[in-house]
Amino acid sequence: MAQTEVLPAPIKPRVGRTADPCVMVIFGFSGDLTRRKLIPALYNLASQQLLAQEFAVIGVGRTPMSDDDARKKLTEDFKKFASGAIDAKLWEWFVRRLHYVSGDFGDPATFDNLKKTLAKVDQEHNSHGNYFFYMATAPNYFGDIVERLSTVGLMTEENAHWRRVIIEKPFGHDLDSAKALNKQLLKVASECQIYRIDHYLGKETVQNILALRFANGIFEPIWNRRYIDHVYRFRSPKPSAWRNAAATTMGRAPCATWCRTISCSSSL
Repeated sequence: MAQTEVLPAPIKPRVGRTADPCVMVIFGFSGDLTRRKLIPALYNLASQQLLAQEFAVIGVGRTPMSDDDARKKLTEDFKKFASGAIDAKLWEWFVRRLHYVSGDFGDPATFDNLKKTLAKVDQEHNSHGNYFFYMATAPNYFGDIVERLSTVGLMTEENAHWRRVIIEKPFGHDLDSAKALNKQLLKVASECQIYRIDHYLGKETVQNILALRFANGIFEPIWNRRYIDHVYRFRSPKPSAWRNAAATTMGRAPCATWCRTISCSSSL
């Protein structure tokens, strides 16, 4: 039976639209990225009512834990890394939506178990069959995890259900490895399903682009996902590398610090 708990009133003003109903699957649930960054960020979204009522999280990790054990551990970690005062009602709303699957990322049984858990969680929370998979693991697992998700049918989009995969930094350690990873991903997922994050390399550049966009009336209405296909960023102390980068950009080849294609009909 679907859960219908109402999201508590927003603590902070809403700054965007509420996200679609979905289940977020975090690979590397017990890692530092999850407890320091992802969970506090999700809580902050919930505090502004930017998460759907029909939202849920499934953590995947090697450590054997029950759902209750995972919730208890997450609560302890969140108390250490929360960016401000914790609203008890809001946290209770959020943590009840947490589920856990234990297993090795190289074991096919882990993904069979994940598929069953997703079906159960989707029914309980009425998440509309929308899933996105966040890779908070070591980089050597990225491609293999996505391939195994595809093997059990979890990357297939049908009946208006969307599936996404988010690759946390680094997306390759150089251009050749980024190309290899990109090729591996595109064998089992379409470009519009793949989001790439390498925020530390591009943070200042993106901030400058945003400042330029919003400070200029010419650019502001057209610099958005409707009109921009790719954003590339290259950095090298050698001038010759800039010429090579320009040639690579013209060839639309993948790069270790590129953003995802956004010329997609999907709303995400």
